[in-house]
Amino acid sequence: MKKALLFLAAVALLSSCAVIRPGEAGVKQRLGKLDDAVITQGTIVYNPFTTRVIKESVQTNNLKLAIRLPNKEGLSVDSEISILYRLEVDKLPTVLENIGPNYKDVMAAVFRSASSDVCAQFFAKDMHSGKRADIEEAIKEKMEETLTPQGIIIEAVLMKSIRLPIGLSTSIEQKLQAEQDAMRMEFILQQERLEADRKIIAAKGTRDSQKILAEGLTPEIIKIRSIEAFMQLSRSPNAKVIITDGKTPYLINGQD
Repeated sequence: MKKALLFLAAVALLSSCAVIRPGEAGVKQRLGKLDDAVITQGTIVYNPFTTRVIKESVQTNNLKLAIRLPNKEGLSVDSEISILYRLEVDKLPTVLENIGPNYKDVMAAVFRSASSDVCAQFFAKDMHSGKRADIEEAIKEKMEETLTPQGIIIEAVLMKSIRLPIGLSTSIEQKLQAEQDAMRMEFILQQERLEADRKIIAAKGTRDSQKILAEGLTPEIIKIRSIEAFMQLSRSPNAKVIITDGKTPYLINGQD
């Protein structure tokens, strides 16, 4: 009995355990060498004298950076950046072996290089416009060229805030306002052109209808209209003085 207790005590002294929780992955490092096997969940028993377990999160994580970005004008723009990333589970030993546990520092360095190359191709105003998404995507693609083969997956690069120098910000706002005013004036001019075209079409229609009516007023039609006018006057109970040449009536006086 004593021997069994001594054996269990010896095992307890010579072993230890680590718990791998959901969202984590662990790798054993025995005598300085990393195992190829990756444990994603459960308990790992190991000898604390010769082995240790390195645990890393494999969930989507957010690396926040505050950085100055260059632009095509040669100025610097202050920006807050969020890099959404995760470690590829199967390549966790590669990440730890080639980059080490301080892989976030490497990611920050890669971002600075990629953002400098990309942002230098855009104007400062582009960071405030719809081109921001293009800038973010271009930076992401450049980072992937370096980090994806190493086992770091870049899910998104987000430029959360852009702070331009005061003078530059005012100039950009004035330029954008001028562009909007020009677009609004072009719209007004286009509306005026359409209204002018409408009036011309309406005038042409009136002219054509009058021309058709005039062409249709033949002597025979005028005579029929005159007869109709005489008949209408003859039905009226009022006393009237009418001068006529026999063709058309002309009323010069009337009494109720």
